[in-house]
Amino acid sequence: MHSIYNFLIYSAQNLLKTAGIFSPKLAEFTKGRKQLFQDLKEKVQAEEKYIWIHAASLGEFEMAVPVMKMLRKNYPQKKILISFFSPSGFKNKKKHPLVDIFTYLPLDTPANARKFLDIVQPEMAIFIKYDFWPNFLKELKQRKIRSFLVSGVFRKDQLFFKSYGKWMRNSLEAFEHFFVQDKESQRLLAELGFTNSTVAGDTRFDRVAAQLESDNHIDFLEDFCGSETIIVFGSTWPEDEELFVEAINKTKKGKFIIAPHEIKAEKIEDLVKKLTLPSVLFSEKEAKDLSEYRVFILDTIGYLGRAYSYANIAYVGGAAGKTGLHNILEPATFGVPIITGKNISKFPEARKLQKLAGLFSVENKDELTEILQKLLKNENFREKTGMISEHFVNSNTGATRLLESYLSKA
Repeated sequence: MHSIYNFLIYSAQNLLKTAGIFSPKLAEFTKGRKQLFQDLKEKVQAEEKYIWIHAASLGEFEMAVPVMKMLRKNYPQKKILISFFSPSGFKNKKKHPLVDIFTYLPLDTPANARKFLDIVQPEMAIFIKYDFWPNFLKELKQRKIRSFLVSGVFRKDQLFFKSYGKWMRNSLEAFEHFFVQDKESQRLLAELGFTNSTVAGDTRFDRVAAQLESDNHIDFLEDFCGSETIIVFGSTWPEDEELFVEAINKTKKGKFIIAPHEIKAEKIEDLVKKLTLPSVLFSEKEAKDLSEYRVFILDTIGYLGRAYSYANIAYVGGAAGKTGLHNILEPATFGVPIITGKNISKFPEARKLQKLAGLFSVENKDELTEILQKLLKNENFREKTGMISEHFVNSNTGATRLLESYLSKA
C-alpha cells in the first residue's frame, strides 16, 4: 500500500504542473513550491539549530503560537521553522515575531522528505493536530529526530484504523509522544498499541486566553460602539448572511459588527445592499461620524480577534454551510454567548460548549432571530451564558504547559 501511495504522490506532483491552468488555488499551490528547496538553502543557516513545526494551514498555525512562545522561552538559542501545506496558511503568515523561517511543505515523496531534512536538519519536529505525512514521518524515525504530535485528534474513520492501514499505522512510530485533545483519541491510539500519549487538550485555549492580556483597543470601534449592546458576526460566509441579515434588519436594539471571511468587493457590495440599517465600511470610515451608523463592516483583515472584545453577543460563521465552523474560542474567552449555524458535529469544542448552554446552534433565520432577541432583551440570561463561555475557556487551558513539562524532564 505504501508503494501505491508513493506512486499516487509522484503522479500528483506531475499533474499539478498543468492542473494550475484550470484552478487558481492549484496554481498557487504549485507556484509556492517551485523554488522551495532553493529558498530553504538560502534561508537555513548551517551553524544554527532548528525546531521544525508543521501546521497544515492558518488554524493550525494559531494552535502553534503558544507552543512557539514556550519554545522561545526555554530554547532561546534555537531557531523556529514553520512549514505549511496550504497556500492560505503560507500567504497569510509570511512574517511573525516568533518564526525565523516560513516555508511550504514539499509533497510527501521519499526524495522530498530526505532533501527537506538534509537542508533543515531539525533537532526536534512538532506536528500540529494532524496532517500526517508517512514519508516525512518515516524519515524522521530513521534519523532518530525527536518528534511530537501536539493537540492531536484521532477518529475511528481515519486510515490508521482500517484493515488496510497498517502502513499508515507504522508511520505513527515516529512520534516520541502524542499530546492529544481528548480521551477518545487516547483510547484509539491505545487500540493500535500506542500508550505514549497524554490527554493535554487543545493549545487553542492557551492561545485565546492569552488574548486577554493583550491590548484589544481599536479606536474606530470605540467611536462606533459607544455604550450600545454589540453583536459581532465573525468570519461569515454567504450562507451565514442568509440567516442573519433579516435578523439584523428587524432588530431595533444594539449595533452590529460584521467581519466577512472573504474580502471581495462584489460580495461586500451585495451584503450592503441587503442591509436596511445605516451601514459603514472600514474602507470608507475616514471623516465620518461612526456613532451615526448601526452596522460596521470590516472589509479588511486583522481586527476580528480584538473586535470580539467589544462583543456582548457573537455569531461565528462557517457552520451554516459546509465550509467549516470558525474559531468559537476567540469570542468565548471574552465571556460572550456564542451563536453558530447548524453544522457543528465535527467540532468537539462547539458541541461541548453547546451542552454547557454557552453556545446556540441554529438551523434557520427564525431560530437565529429568536435567540438573538432573547439575548438582547434578557441581560441576566446574556451574562450568565457569557460566563459559561468564559469558564469553558479558562477550565481548558494548560495544553502547552504539559508539553513544556514533558520536554523539561526528557
